[in-house]
Amino acid sequence: MKVIDILRVKGGTLFTVSPDQPLMNAVTVMSEHDIGSLVVMEHGDLVGMLTFREVIQAIVMNGGAVGATLVRTVMDDAPLTCTPATEIDEVRRMMLGRHARYMPVLDGKVLIGVISFYDVARAVVDSQDFENRMLKAYIRDWPIEEAAADDTAAPH
Repeated sequence: MKVIDILRVKGGTLFTVSPDQPLMNAVTVMSEHDIGSLVVMEHGDLVGMLTFREVIQAIVMNGGAVGATLVRTVMDDAPLTCTPATEIDEVRRMMLGRHARYMPVLDGKVLIGVISFYDVARAVVDSQDFENRMLKAYIRDWPIEEAAADDTAAPH
């Protein structure tokens, strides 16, 4: 399974923010849309990632307030990225290695989506459920005469 398979199911809604926007604006967008991350874009290029982790750290550093902090000062300016062709197993390893919960998907330099650790986990579980159903159906549909022949051929 590849990243493109997750994006097909997930859809293409993207939320972005500029690095020079106040952090409060970004937090408001995250809250209004119930999302845990924003891709930080500048002049059409990905320049960072803002997640609730960076927001919480900024609030703690500011004594419990967002204040006049800009997105640029708290964003992750070197986020993990992947391509639509990246295998899901590789994405899992990358995300686990960096404790990343969100990963922008780039096709060349073009942002085409963001996948979350939840998206990856759901895709893996759905794939395993499908495989389990297919195996159970295969076992249920095992030809009776083959099974009987196998039983008589085996020494008792």
